[in-house]
Amino acid sequence: MSDKITPQLVLDKAIDHCTAITGGGFPISLYPSKIQRIIREVNDCYGFPVDYVAAAMLAAVSVAIGNTHLARMKEGWDESAILYMALIGRPGANKSHPLSFAMRPFVEHDYEQNRIYEKQYLEYLEQLEMSRKERAEKGIEVCPREPVRRRFLVSDITPEGLSLVHSQNRRGLCLLSDELSAWVKNFNRYNNGSEEQFWLSVFSAKPTMSDRKSSRNSIFIKRPFISVIGTMQKRILSELAKGERSANGFIDRILFVLLRHEKSTRWSMKQPTFDVAAEWQCILSRLMELECAVDQNNDIMPVSIPFSDEAMSRLFEWQHKLSDICDCEPNETLVGIYCKLQIYAIRFCLIIQMARWACNDAGKDMIDLISVERAISLAEYFKESAVKVQTILKELSLTAQQLAIVSALPQEFETGGGIAVAMENGMAERTFMEFLKNNLGKLFQKSSHGKYIKL
Repeated sequence: MSDKITPQLVLDKAIDHCTAITGGGFPISLYPSKIQRIIREVNDCYGFPVDYVAAAMLAAVSVAIGNTHLARMKEGWDESAILYMALIGRPGANKSHPLSFAMRPFVEHDYEQNRIYEKQYLEYLEQLEMSRKERAEKGIEVCPREPVRRRFLVSDITPEGLSLVHSQNRRGLCLLSDELSAWVKNFNRYNNGSEEQFWLSVFSAKPTMSDRKSSRNSIFIKRPFISVIGTMQKRILSELAKGERSANGFIDRILFVLLRHEKSTRWSMKQPTFDVAAEWQCILSRLMELECAVDQNNDIMPVSIPFSDEAMSRLFEWQHKLSDICDCEPNETLVGIYCKLQIYAIRFCLIIQMARWACNDAGKDMIDLISVERAISLAEYFKESAVKVQTILKELSLTAQQLAIVSALPQEFETGGGIAVAMENGMAERTFMEFLKNNLGKLFQKSSHGKYIKL
C-alpha cells in the first residue's frame, strides 16, 4: 500500500518540497488549497513563519471540532482531536502573531458571547429583585436561571475553575497561553502534583470530576475536550522536563514546532491580495457551527467517523513500522514520544479529514487514504521535532565543559579521538568514558566497536 504512487501523493510531495526550499519544514500539503493559500499569503505579506502559522491553524481546527466528531478505530476505541502544542523559538522569532491570527475567530466569537452574557446577567439580576408575583405577571420563570457564558478559549485558570467552565461548554475548550511556561510553572501552585495529573488525564479524554468547596455538588465531565497551545522560548524548555514530567509521559504529549532556520522578521511592502482573516474565519466558522448533539442527561454525543479499509491498512502499516523502531531504540524518552505519536496520528487523521470537509474538498462520513497519508507526514514532522527538543534539553543540562566537548567532537569519531578532544578541554579520560556511556542514545550513538556518531 505504501509503495503505491498516486497523483495526489506526488503533488503533496512537490508542495512540501517548495515549502522546504523557503525554509519551512511543516508539511502544508496536508491542508486543502484554500488554507495553503492563506498560509502563503500571511507568510509573504506579514512574515509569519510557515511552520508557526500552519501549526497554529492545526490547533484551531482541533478546537473547532471539539467533541462534535471522533475518529473510530474500532468498537470501544475512539480518538478525539485534542492537541497539546508548543511553538518554540527565541525572542523575536515571530511566534505570537501567527498564533493570534489562527485563533482570532475564537476571540471574536467569545467577545460577542461575552456581550450577550453581560446583557443576560443584568436581566437575571433584575429578575431576582422581583417578587414571585411580578415574575408571574411578566411571564418570567419563578426561579430565574443564571445565564451561562459560551466560549471556546480560556487562559490562566485553575483545574477547578476550568472544570466549571467546561461543564458549561461541553463541546470543548482551548487553553491559549502566549507564554506556555506560565502554564507549566503553575502546576504546583495550589496542589502538589494534582494539576499535572489533571492534564495527563484530560489528554486521554478520561472522565474528570471536580469537588467544589463552595458547593455540595461535584462537576462530572464524561468526555473532556481541552486542547492546549502556546509559545515558549528555547531556554525555558527545561521547565517542561522538571520533576516527574519526563518519566510520567507529560512531555511526550506535547507537539513541538521549531523553525529549521530562525531569522528575524523582515517587514514587507507587499499587500495581501485577498482578505486572509475573513477567508480563515469563513473556513473555521463552518466547523465552529457544527451541531453538537446531547442525550437526555445533557452529555455530548459525538459522531464517530470510521476509516476506509485502505486507509486503515495504511495506518496500521505505518504504526507497525514505528513500533519496530521503538523496539530497537535505546533512548526510552524517544520511545515514549514515538508511542504518543501513534495516538496523535489518529487524531491528525480526524483533523485533516474535517479540514478538507470545511473547504468542500472531502466528505466527513469516512476518513480516507489521503487524510491518512497526510497524517503520517505530519507525524513524521513532529517526530523530527521531538528529537530536536530532546537534544536541546540535553544541551541545556550540560556543563560548559561538556558542551564544549560535544561541540568540538566531529560528527563521527573513535574512542581515541574523543578522549583527545576531552583532554584538550580539561576532562580526564575516565570521566569522558563515563560521560559517553551515560549519553548513548541521547547525544551519541555507537556505530561499531570503538566508533561513535554524534546525534
